[in-house]
Amino acid sequence: MAKSIMIQGTGSDVGKSVIVTALCRIFKQDGYRVAPFKSQNMSNNSYVTSDGKEIGRAQGVQAEAAGIEAIVEMNPILIKPSGDHHSQIVLMGRPLHTVNAVQYREEYFEIGKKAIIDSLHHLQQQVDFLVIEGAGSPAEINLNDRELVNMRVARWADAPVILVADIDRGGVFASIVGTLDLLHDEDKKRVAGVIINKFRGDLSLLQPGIEWLENYIQKPVLGVIPFLPSLEVEAEDGVVLERKGAPREYAGESIGIAVIRNPRISNFTDFYALELEPDVSVYYVSHPTQLGNPDAIILPGTKNTIEDLKWLRDSGLEDQILKAIKHRRVELVGICGGYQMLGELIQDPLNIESSMGEIIGFNLLPIVTTFHEIKRTVKIMGKTNSFPLWKDLSNQLVHGYEIHMGQSVYTKECNKPFLIIEEDGQTHFDGAVSEEGNVWGTYIHGIFDNDAFRRGWINRIRRKKGLAAVEIMVNTKERKEESFNRLADHVRSCLQMGKIYELIFS
Repeated sequence: MAKSIMIQGTGSDVGKSVIVTALCRIFKQDGYRVAPFKSQNMSNNSYVTSDGKEIGRAQGVQAEAAGIEAIVEMNPILIKPSGDHHSQIVLMGRPLHTVNAVQYREEYFEIGKKAIIDSLHHLQQQVDFLVIEGAGSPAEINLNDRELVNMRVARWADAPVILVADIDRGGVFASIVGTLDLLHDEDKKRVAGVIINKFRGDLSLLQPGIEWLENYIQKPVLGVIPFLPSLEVEAEDGVVLERKGAPREYAGESIGIAVIRNPRISNFTDFYALELEPDVSVYYVSHPTQLGNPDAIILPGTKNTIEDLKWLRDSGLEDQILKAIKHRRVELVGICGGYQMLGELIQDPLNIESSMGEIIGFNLLPIVTTFHEIKRTVKIMGKTNSFPLWKDLSNQLVHGYEIHMGQSVYTKECNKPFLIIEEDGQTHFDGAVSEEGNVWGTYIHGIFDNDAFRRGWINRIRRKKGLAAVEIMVNTKERKEESFNRLADHVRSCLQMGKIYELIFS
C-alpha cells in the first residue's frame, strides 16, 4: 500500500502543481515508484492518456516527471469551464454533462466521491508513494461541506498535508495563519508543515518572520523556495498567460508569433515548444492594440468555439487578423477550435457549447463544423501532406492528440489536407491548408512538439522574412527532462527532505 503526502495551498497559483511535479521527480531520482494524484481539477488544459481518456494536463506532466505513464485514475474528475456559469464534467476520462456550479455540488458529490476513492485505492496498489495535490484553498468555508479536493481527500488517503504559500504576492504570514485558523481542529492537526514559495531577496531578512511563524502556528517551515526564473515546466492554470503579454519589440533576426488569448483558451501548452526556440518571440494577445506586426498568428484551442469567435469579431481582432494576412506574408494557424473558426460555418444544433446555434467562420478554409455529443479523445500519428508550397514540411511524420466535440467536413474536394492519418486500418485526413499556403489548421494538439516540423515551419517563415534558415534544432524531450531535473534539484536544495521522508513514513 502506497504512502501518501498531500500538497495544499493558501490559494490558487501559489505553486502547488510545480511542487508536486518536483517531488515526483525527486522521489523517482531516489529510487521510488511514485505517482501524482489530483481528485478534482478545474482546467481547460487537458492531456490524453494512451487509452484515449482525458485528464488534467498538470497530472500528465507530473506523471512524466515521475517517469510513469499517465492513467485516468491520477485525475478522476476534470471540470472544464465552457462559460461564466457552466462547465463540462469529465468523469474518469469521459465527458458526463455540462452543468452549473450549484448542480455539480448538489448532484455529483456521491458520484465524485466514489470515483475518487476507487482511484485512490487503484493507485495505492501500483506505487510506493502518492503525491496528492489539492486545489485552491482548504479554507473555503462556504464550500467545505461538500468539497472533494482538499482535506476530505487527505483524510481518505490518510496523508499528512504540507501547506504552500506564495510570498511573491505579499501577505504570506497572514495567508498561512488565516488558512490554519479557518480549518477544523482535526484538519489543522493534519497540516504537518509549511513551504514558503517564490521567494526573492535575502533569506536572512526573512528569518525573523519564519521564527515568529513557527512559534505562532507550532508547525515547522519545511523550506523556503526561491523564485526560479525561466522554468520550462508546463503550467496548469491560464493565469500564467497574464505574464506573457505582447512585447514592445523583438529583434529583427527573430520571428514574432502572436497567440490569440481568447476568453476560453484551452491547451495553451501547445505553444511551449515554440517558446523554447531562441529565434522566436511568442506573445499572447487579447486586444487589437496588442497585435503589433507579428510574422505568424495562432488561433488556439477553446472550450467554446462559437462564443470565442463572437468575441474575436466583437473585439475587432478578427478584422485585425484578416488585414495582417491580406498580403500573404503573415502565417495564420488554427489549432482545434481555432481550426474550426477558420472554416466557413460552425453549427451547434444541440447547444452543446453555445445557445447561438451557428456562426459564420473566417471562411479561409473549406470546412463546415458541427458539434455532436460524442467527444473525440485520441493520440494520433500521421504524415504531413505533400505540396510544392510546403517543401520543407512535406511528408513529415508527426504525433499529437485530439480533444474535441465538433466534427469538420470538407465543403468541396480538399486537395490540401494538412495530415494523412492511418487509424484502425483506415486512412483519413486532418486539417486543411489554403491555396496560398499561408493559412492552415489542424485538430492536432501538440503539433509544435514535433521538433523537425516546428523548425521547418519557423524556417519557412524566416525565408519569407528574408532571413537565413536556422539548422540547429531544439530537442524538446531532452529539454523537458533537463527542466524536470533542474526543478527537482532546485526544490530539493531548499526543502528539508529528511523531515518530509519522516512525515511520509510516520
